[in-house]
Amino acid sequence: MAIMLLEVADYAEMSRQAADIIIKQVKEKPTAVLGLATGSTMLGVYRELAADHRQNGTSYRLVRTVNLDEYVGLGPDHPNSYRHYMNEHLFSKLDIPLHETHVPNGLAADLDEECRRYERLIDEVGGIDLQLLGIGCNGHIGFNEPGTPFSSATHVVELAASTRKANARFFPSLDAVPRQAITMGIATILRSRRILLLASGEEKAEAMARLLEGVVTPDLPASALHLHPDVTIIADREALSLIPKEKRWVDAP
Repeated sequence: MAIMLLEVADYAEMSRQAADIIIKQVKEKPTAVLGLATGSTMLGVYRELAADHRQNGTSYRLVRTVNLDEYVGLGPDHPNSYRHYMNEHLFSKLDIPLHETHVPNGLAADLDEECRRYERLIDEVGGIDLQLLGIGCNGHIGFNEPGTPFSSATHVVELAASTRKANARFFPSLDAVPRQAITMGIATILRSRRILLLASGEEKAEAMARLLEGVVTPDLPASALHLHPDVTIIADREALSLIPKEKRWVDAP
């Protein structure tokens, strides 16, 4: 296990430091495969990447991306789909070929086959070099809800009530939030060569406190990261507010 915890002042600093890590990855390996995530946590990171591309010319022409998840029932043109999110907030602002960006198909006629196809796709592109993650208030990563086996591959999940409620702000109402999603499984995430987890805000403090206790249990999906050899966590002070300063450990490689 090798987890490095970086405490930062706020969301803006978290976003800058995360973007710097991704930019360094792309510069060191121009053909990198990036595992990407959505949600409000990532917006600042993607703004930083877009600004760097515009100002410094960092190129993504040879990069390929695979996203963590997608809502079942939402097509790529739906404003709340994760494909739409990625196109709007990142892909349209870089020089990355759109056909090299991959998101699960939430409209697939056979969802189980779509999950198998996505697993094959990840293998075909050579595996994920750097996987970007957020953490849910209940400790989920991707849409792997509490109780998900660590051995899980890409699969269809029933979204927890807390997850749907947290995402309802993006929809007209709670009833409009899809009840299912396709998500990379925990085993899929753990096959990534490097993992970068971001956490910001006091609403993430309880999940972060549980994660940094170090107890590995399916009740806290993010705790599976303790089983990975190369994880960096960037969290702001609010997200770490329930952890006494003397217990904010760093376990570096």
